[in-house]
Amino acid sequence: MNKIVFLSALCIALLTGCSTTAEKQPTDTTAVVMHDYPTRDRVEYVFNCIAKHGGKLDYVTQYACGCKIDKIAEKLTFAEYEAASTFAMLRSTPGEKGAVFRDPSQSKDLRTRLKEAESYAESSCFVK
Repeated sequence: MNKIVFLSALCIALLTGCSTTAEKQPTDTTAVVMHDYPTRDRVEYVFNCIAKHGGKLDYVTQYACGCKIDKIAEKLTFAEYEAASTFAMLRSTPGEKGAVFRDPSQSKDLRTRLKEAESYAESSCFVK
């Protein structure tokens, strides 16, 4: 029962925009770019992040993982994040079928940018 309440609180925090960064006010109204990730994808990322960091459902890990996806969203649009995640996940497909995900320069560039964004987010959000 405690886990259900806890997970519900996490989802509510994510839905209400809990973030470690101050909102930036646009200065130029001609081109406003929103790095708005769907809530479902943010929650999925947080749960996967928690699992990668030992699976312990404590406040520190949850907050850091929520912070991490916010920092990634600062660096990549959702379309870039989604494509980079797909390329990264499917690049280990063997043979010619995997070449579509491994070899194109777009794949390599997006995977590199995702790795850099994740490294930035990890160093910004997790206390070492």
